Amino acid sequence: MATLEVGRLCIKTAGREAGRYCVVLKKIDNNFILVTGPKILTGVKRRKCNVEHLEPTQYMLKIKEEANDKEVIDAYEKEGLISKLNLKKPSPEELKEEEKVEKPKEKEVKKEKAEKQKKEVKKTTKKAK
Repeated sequence: MATLEVGRLCIKTAGREAGRYCVVLKKIDNNFILVTGPKILTGVKRRKCNVEHLEPTQYMLKIKEEANDKEVIDAYEKEGLISKLNLKKPSPEELKEEEKVEKPKEKEVKKEKAEKQKKEVKKTTKKAK
């Protein structure tokens, strides 16, 4: 049986994405890993997944830990898996749209972190007085 290391192509066996391909991005602990399809290619979002809900395949992608979706798509292409698995490669326009959606989310997270830090600073200065 194949192990679930970074880059292993798997099939989801449970949940709404059952039957779809995903790639292991990071091992979180003994029971959970981070996977992605990516969504634009296979329909699987980047998410935490129980290892019992995955069936590893023989295929391995050469990617780094927590690679972005573009790098994962490029790895699928290098291995020739897009045609082997009958996947529809997204157009460059679709990739640009996906990047536009991801970037604002990252900015929102950074703003939220900055606001939390400001609140913590205010609390500590009030307590100090």
